[in-house]
Amino acid sequence: MFTVGIITSSDKGYAGEREDKSGQVIEEIVSEKGYKVVRKVVLPDEKEILEKEMINMCDNLEVNLLLTTGGTGFSPRDITPEATKAVIEREALGIAEAIRYYSLQITKRAMLSRATSGIRKNTVIINLPGSPKACREALDFVLDDVKHGIEILLGKAKECARK
Repeated sequence: MFTVGIITSSDKGYAGEREDKSGQVIEEIVSEKGYKVVRKVVLPDEKEILEKEMINMCDNLEVNLLLTTGGTGFSPRDITPEATKAVIEREALGIAEAIRYYSLQITKRAMLSRATSGIRKNTVIINLPGSPKACREALDFVLDDVKHGIEILLGKAKECARK
């Protein structure tokens, strides 16, 4: 069973002014797929706070998958990709690109996503959109293949050549 950490980046959510529906959707989806959520937090849009929690989840809790939601747009407070880039050791941009590609089939506004993805130690980190609907769409599209990536990262599967 793979473990998951979930970070919602939201000033309003952190202040208790907005319910964290995206984090709830992520938790439901990964739980249905057999993952165990070990930590779920709502944090303000503050780079240092996000970085510290990402490092905690990767290095101390050793989650296999860290999913963030929110903070990937054009607002001056949207800094989740910058926090992610500060903590990853290797990029895995194909995941974020695949999510954008799929999302562009649904809305042209997906082009405004600045989300990224990467690896820190034995954790895959993926920035997801802020809306519950977009989180569901993105995870439904990539989660099975991300699981294979985690298996490769942990030495539990071998990379396969395309047929």
